Amino acid sequence: MTRDTLTITDNRTGKSYEIPVEHDTVRAMDLRQIKVNEDDFGLMSYDPAFKNTASTKSNITFIDGDKGILRYRGYPIEQLAESSSYLEVAYLILNGELPNADQLKQWKHDITYHTLVHENVKDLIEAFRYDAHPMGILISTVAALSTFYPEARNVGDPENRLLQTKRLVAKMPTIAAYTYRHAMGYPINY
Repeated sequence: MTRDTLTITDNRTGKSYEIPVEHDTVRAMDLRQIKVNEDDFGLMSYDPAFKNTASTKSNITFIDGDKGILRYRGYPIEQLAESSSYLEVAYLILNGELPNADQLKQWKHDITYHTLVHENVKDLIEAFRYDAHPMGILISTVAALSTFYPEARNVGDPENRLLQTKRLVAKMPTIAAYTYRHAMGYPINY
């Protein structure tokens, strides 16, 4: 019977340590128990450029860049791109499953209610230099959205977080289109 642990022997002290292994991963903080002296800080891991370090555990996204794998909630991105709409994928990411017909109808209604983008958002995008990087414009514009909705500061309220999520999902296609047109030197139309 195998145990989901890793035994490490510190050759400096001769002591052995048992570190839990979960999904082929060890927590770097578990290495802290490995010390030469009791008052030491403990062993730390060093991973230049984070080539073998997971920054977080996610039930939403799985990425293996070396193998070209990207999954949302277990679905390969290729499958979602071929078979699902933007709103279906947004629903999947938020709720953990693709919507059925009734759920999609309600989701579309909820999102459509929030699609209008304030005129000042257009003005903000047009204020960027013509040669500004589109991703910088997009990020800045999304950050500025919170200034249009003061209640967005109440991040402790789950209903409010859902409302802000719906607003972002609703406005993102328009903001992306505005950003693209600005980057291409085209006027922003509606």
